Formats: sequence, structure tokens, C-alpha cells
Amino acid sequence: MGVLFSIIAGAIMSLQGVINTGLSKKIGLYESNMFVQGTAFIFSLIAVVFLGRGSFSGLMDISKIYWIGGFLGLVITITVMLSISNLGPATAVLIILISQLIIASLIEYFGLFNTDRLIFHWSHYLGLALMITGVVLFKWNFQK
Repeated sequence: MGVLFSIIAGAIMSLQGVINTGLSKKIGLYESNMFVQGTAFIFSLIAVVFLGRGSFSGLMDISKIYWIGGFLGLVITITVMLSISNLGPATAVLIILISQLIIASLIEYFGLFNTDRLIFHWSHYLGLALMITGVVLFKWNFQK
């Protein structure tokens, strides 16, 4: 199920980025972000009411670093819209994916945020190099 959820997340993130960028061209970057985050808040409230099983009291028992998720959501939404409007959807998403992979690998390598530590093998470095090469080839204009 994890693979399926990852595929769905990637597809929806790409779709959302394009939709948010189109919205920002009509109403403004920060206005569209407020609309997007506001509607996400409303749907989150509905999800908590019908599906929620946790407790907000746990917020006091965790490291305060985990409290910045909402701010990071703001930064993600804005930078994705700026990336797509400047690079186009495909190139922006390719670069975003590589950045995500690098940061996620570093988080796992160092065991940050209570993740299991990742042991890096040569195949991880090769895979990353192939992805970066793929972005360069994808973006390279072969027409003269």
C-alpha cells in the first residue's frame, strides 16, 4: 500500500502545483496560497471530526520542531508555484523530486526526527547521479 500511496501523492502534488500556479496568475501568489491553505484547513477540520482518533494534547509532549509543519506547508506551496511558473511543470517537478530525495536521504542517513538510519551504498549515489543526469538531459535543448 505504501507504493500506491506514494504514487497517488506524487500525482496529486504535481496536479496541485499546476492548479495552484494557474490560480496564482489570476488572484496573486499569496492570495492563492491563502485560499489553498484555508480550504485545506476546512477539509482538515472535517477529516478530524469524522476520522480523527488522536488528541491535540499530545502537542505538549513533543519537540517544538514538529510545530513548524504548517509554516513548511506555506513555504512548499509558494515555492512550488514559483518553480512551476519559472521552469514549467515537468522541469520543476523533476528538480523538486531530486531535492526531496537528497534531503530525505540525509534525514535517514543521520537518523534525524526519529527515523531509522539509512546505510548508503554505491547504488544510492549512482541512482542520484542518474536522476540528476536525467534532469539535465530532459531540460537540454537539442535543437539548434
